[in-house]
Amino acid sequence: MKESISASIAAKDEIAKVVLMPGDPLRAKYIAENFLEDAVCYNTVRNIFGYTGMYRGERISVQGTGMGIPSISIYATELMRDYGVRTLIRVGTCGAMNRELDIGDVLIAQGATTDSSLIRNIFGPSINYAPLGDFGLLCKAYTAAGARRIPVKVGNIISVDRFYDDEIDNDKLREYGILAVEMETAALYTLGAKYGAKCLGIFTVSDHLLTGARASAEARQTGFNDMVTVALETAIQ
Repeated sequence: MKESISASIAAKDEIAKVVLMPGDPLRAKYIAENFLEDAVCYNTVRNIFGYTGMYRGERISVQGTGMGIPSISIYATELMRDYGVRTLIRVGTCGAMNRELDIGDVLIAQGATTDSSLIRNIFGPSINYAPLGDFGLLCKAYTAAGARRIPVKVGNIISVDRFYDDEIDNDKLREYGILAVEMETAALYTLGAKYGAKCLGIFTVSDHLLTGARASAEARQTGFNDMVTVALETAIQ
């Protein structure tokens, strides 16, 4: 039996039942320091920081995951399986690949297409499973964004295995309605379904594959703060 990577990082009562999951551990630290009250760090193992604190009277954890499907799969699996987490919201940046999106926009992933072998490994070659976000969380996120006049888009994204990929057909993906690219959400949605947890991915657009535009430091921070606000408001409803 494989040793749990996270089993030694925290007692079960140190992690809330609702967890925000940024890929970058420093973003976990930023969220804890700027959005949560009385935040306590429960993990520094491998510098993948985890914190638990309070947001508007509700207990929330934020756990860094690292980059890519293998890494988020470790943390998501153990949070749900070993710590009983029931709601997981991924927060991060994405690359827009559709003209509907602009730099700084907030995007909610309704579904997550993937080129990862994850689906084939689980279901075999004959089933093309469709990883979907939790509809209840999606509705809450969309409503929370509207209430705060934060522009938001909803649609399908793609979670890719390679950061640099000259072979992927972005034009074909765009033709079929893919809005943006990132590297983790398909795994989160698939594992959430397995463990009966509610999962959602909320992103801010940091760069645009069509125009070559990139967010300025100010725009990136503003968009990130909007995204985190939507995620936290979703988490406590």
